[in-house]
Amino acid sequence: MKTRKLGCFLWVVLLLQLPVLAQLDLKALDAYVSKARDDWQVPGVAIAVVKDDRLVFAKGYGLRELGKPEPVDENTLFAIASNTKAFTAAALAVLVDEQKLSWDDRVQTYLPYFELYDPYVSHDFRIRDLLCHRSGIQTFGGDLIWYGTPYSREEVVRRARFLKQAFPFRSGYGYSNIMFIAAGEVVAKVTAESWEDFIRERFLVPLGMKRTLLSVKELAGKENVATPHAEPEGQLRTFPWRDWNNTVPAGGIVSSVSDLAQWLRLQLGRGTLDGKQVFSERQSRVMWTPHVSFVSSRRSEERNPHARLSGYGLGWQLSVYRGMLMAQHGGAYDGMVSQIALIPEKQLGAVVLTNSTTGLASALAYKALDVSLGMDDVDWSSEELQKHREEKRRKTEAQARAETERVPNTKLSLPLQDYAGTYGGPMYGDAEVKLENGNLVLVFVPNPELTGDLTHWHFDTFQVKWRTAFPWFGQGKVQFLLDNRGRVVEMKVDVPNEDFWFYELEFKKKH
Repeated sequence: MKTRKLGCFLWVVLLLQLPVLAQLDLKALDAYVSKARDDWQVPGVAIAVVKDDRLVFAKGYGLRELGKPEPVDENTLFAIASNTKAFTAAALAVLVDEQKLSWDDRVQTYLPYFELYDPYVSHDFRIRDLLCHRSGIQTFGGDLIWYGTPYSREEVVRRARFLKQAFPFRSGYGYSNIMFIAAGEVVAKVTAESWEDFIRERFLVPLGMKRTLLSVKELAGKENVATPHAEPEGQLRTFPWRDWNNTVPAGGIVSSVSDLAQWLRLQLGRGTLDGKQVFSERQSRVMWTPHVSFVSSRRSEERNPHARLSGYGLGWQLSVYRGMLMAQHGGAYDGMVSQIALIPEKQLGAVVLTNSTTGLASALAYKALDVSLGMDDVDWSSEELQKHREEKRRKTEAQARAETERVPNTKLSLPLQDYAGTYGGPMYGDAEVKLENGNLVLVFVPNPELTGDLTHWHFDTFQVKWRTAFPWFGQGKVQFLLDNRGRVVEMKVDVPNEDFWFYELEFKKKH
């Protein structure tokens, strides 16, 4: 009898202590995030954790803008970039629930102009193919078509037909923003309203996401907004908000961790929030079923030994993390990075928003999961920071090697004015090379921000230095090709970076 009473007493004490234990864990997470932000020298961070259908932690750290006193809090607005893709997938899931389309409908049923590199692929391309990166186009293929250009979403999709095939249709993985732009156009076609209106009506309003925006233009007059930062040349600096209007369905949402906590609750609720069904459990399972698998590399396994069997569902990256399904996604905007990670089995999710282009967001998301799971055995921030520094070192060494590969004392084949002219191709459009004050200047007509001064490098190759600074890339090379009569016939542009493939643009000389 005494033993039974003692057992009951200890059980009551343990129950009373559970909130305290949880609070201690969150205090540890709080201290960890604060230190990690300092270590990475990221101006501002916001994080939220959802557990068992409750927001259990939401806080901001640091500054909205370097050198200014305004702090980040849980309501500060950041770009979430490619975390927008899950919204587009969910929008189509709603339409599938309503029997307005099927995952296996042909895209051309709704977008007759949809064409890719092969007539069969164009004809057989299905709605679900738009959302899982198995189109056959290389990762980030065609991103320069939309980046800073005036092309409409439809025009961006139309120009994708000129992209080259990189792997067999449905037999590989190539991350494609343009396919999600096309998915947004399907939503607009089926509903006879804009993608923005549909997302607002079906998600933002019902979920109470009152601060979430669907365009950079909507930032005008808004308070508590973070500023983008990056260090493309080793010096951290601010960047302006760039309008991603023509790629919003792939990466244009602006939000806060408080609002996104509602989105996490909806996802963990398998489409239901506070008793209201937004999309069905069936569609949740479809979106969280791998539609394409990744070939596991030794480096990825070393980077995250707890994750296995990685693949992509519909708008979500999927893997087995610590023996459980994890649905996650990252997002990278001009000067901001975000990360969302969910463990459905444990009703656990985290979202991290940052105003700098580093790997801190993913490190903190993993840390938040581990702390909540009671498996806090990895210092994600320190490990990722070390890899980040190694990557910066490798880039610096690569730039130094490029300098040594320069052939000295070479001369141009032709007078400068012979390189001037209009160059172009059907996918991107035109670029102009002008002679100004005795020097050549390159101007990308669809995106005048891509204006750069050319200086002779060697032979018929020039170095281009952009007049506008970009978070993603810096200087590059422009090579002019001559025919057998010594006339310039083509221009090749190569600007090393991890997203925008200048080399896939065709610039034949027109005149």
